[in-house]
Amino acid sequence: MSLKVTARRLLEYIRPHKAGVILGIICFFSSAAIEPLVPALLKVLLDSGFKADIGFPLWMVPLVVIGLFAVRGGLAFCGTYLFNWSTSQAVLKLRTDLLAAVMRADASLYSQMSPGVMATRVINDPQSATQSLAGALTTLLRDGTTLVALLGYLFYLNWQLTLVSLLTMPVLAYVVKTVQRRVLQVGGRAYDTQLKLVGIVDDISRAWRVVRTFDAEEFERRRFSEEATRLRRLVLKNVAAASSMTPLTQVVASTGVALILTLALIQANRGEASVGEFVAFITALLMTISPMRHLTDVTQPIIGGLIGARACFGLMDTPPEPDPGTKLIDTNTCKGHIEFRDVSVRYPGSEQLALNRLSLEVPPGKTVALVGPSGSGKSTVINAMLGFVAPAEGRITLDGIDVQDVRKVSLRRQFAVVSQDIVLFDGPIADNVAYAQPKDPARIEAALRAANLWDFVQAQPEGLQATIGTNGSKLSGGQRQRLAIARALYKNARIWVFDEATSALDTESERIVQQSIEQWHGEKTLILIAHRLSTVRNADIIYVLAEGRVLESGRHDDLMQRNGLYASMVRAQALE
Repeated sequence: MSLKVTARRLLEYIRPHKAGVILGIICFFSSAAIEPLVPALLKVLLDSGFKADIGFPLWMVPLVVIGLFAVRGGLAFCGTYLFNWSTSQAVLKLRTDLLAAVMRADASLYSQMSPGVMATRVINDPQSATQSLAGALTTLLRDGTTLVALLGYLFYLNWQLTLVSLLTMPVLAYVVKTVQRRVLQVGGRAYDTQLKLVGIVDDISRAWRVVRTFDAEEFERRRFSEEATRLRRLVLKNVAAASSMTPLTQVVASTGVALILTLALIQANRGEASVGEFVAFITALLMTISPMRHLTDVTQPIIGGLIGARACFGLMDTPPEPDPGTKLIDTNTCKGHIEFRDVSVRYPGSEQLALNRLSLEVPPGKTVALVGPSGSGKSTVINAMLGFVAPAEGRITLDGIDVQDVRKVSLRRQFAVVSQDIVLFDGPIADNVAYAQPKDPARIEAALRAANLWDFVQAQPEGLQATIGTNGSKLSGGQRQRLAIARALYKNARIWVFDEATSALDTESERIVQQSIEQWHGEKTLILIAHRLSTVRNADIIYVLAEGRVLESGRHDDLMQRNGLYASMVRAQALE
């Protein structure tokens, strides 16, 4: 995406708040209109103020000077505030749209981008991009309008000398364009390197136990140092390129000023200009140097802001998760009858099928277990059931409706899932149990009791309002798992999926949780995935998977009598 297209898209976010921008521009123009009054006042004072009869009270001079600067400063403040008010509204909308894009993005995004980089894109990039652009545009408006006003006054005083001063403009434009190209190139590389650094820190913060266990502190420090050094070099190159603009433009501008001063002195010696006109012209000309210098300094923040905005829009344009379905399933009438018919699934980039013409049935109100060695396809069955992966062949139905024809939000509303990778949210226990649902204290207590966590909650000084830390960092492994189970129990879903849900629990806690789950037998459809086969003995149907196929199915006693894979797995665990 070109920077021009990026700027156009960014303007669309500011357009709804254009009233603030327009008022800000009016304030900047009003402030700029006052600027030429300073050299004009000097002209009047020099031409008439040093006579015996000056024609106006002396006390007016300080009042006029102070008043001019006070009004000019107040207008500049209002312009800056109004302009930034509008851009802050744009930041809010941009962040909201970015988060929406992340939440609806296809699953491939989460495997390509680390959480730290994603957080930077959503939170930091909109702010830094719009702040840089707002500051640069404020400078353009404030100093640009001032420069225009001063040039207008210079033409009024002496159009010949003003035309001479404009001869330096093409040279200035060439210098700015050359430096701008270099800043853009180096700035893009620096931004990419900075994101790599964010990814490294994110890896270390999430996997700090692994880092210390493998004695990898020095390895990670070296990896970080290499990228940090690369970023430092790119930043210095960027600063060098951007900083070279000011001295180069000042040399060009000073050449023009020197030429104009010489010509102005020649005119004064010929009597073609009064002392007041000469001082006013030189003062106004010198006053143009400051806004011109500021205007040459806006290139780097504008390019940096557009680079950040381009990254934001790149994330925003991430393809959303495919959702071709149009049908809705009523949660109150869903039975929870699931069927797989010759389903094949292949993950992107993999040559091997995760599911190979798999067929199985989960009757409504029954407890079904999926067992088998690692890589047999158990988790893929759940992912396909929830619509996270689409079958390449075959058909998956819920209550006779093909899940591909169901809106994904409606499909997933029928499931409550406890996965083997526990994910909790920083906040109170009550908020985690009733996640994204209306909070009912009685239901929350019942769910926590069923998950054997109520005694722990009562022992906390804050009770249900006790915070659990980032991803449950204040809890033990078993407590985190029980809280995730309580969250699933709280959700009024027809189908409950427990993927290794009790693997981190002690024997007593596991027994209590299993009893709580079994009391829903016949009312809820329960799907259990377990490596610990003792937890699935009472299931109505046990499916034994291997290489993406169902090798055996039946109740525990039937499978033991067949003396197949399931029986060998049970005996192996018994020996362990």
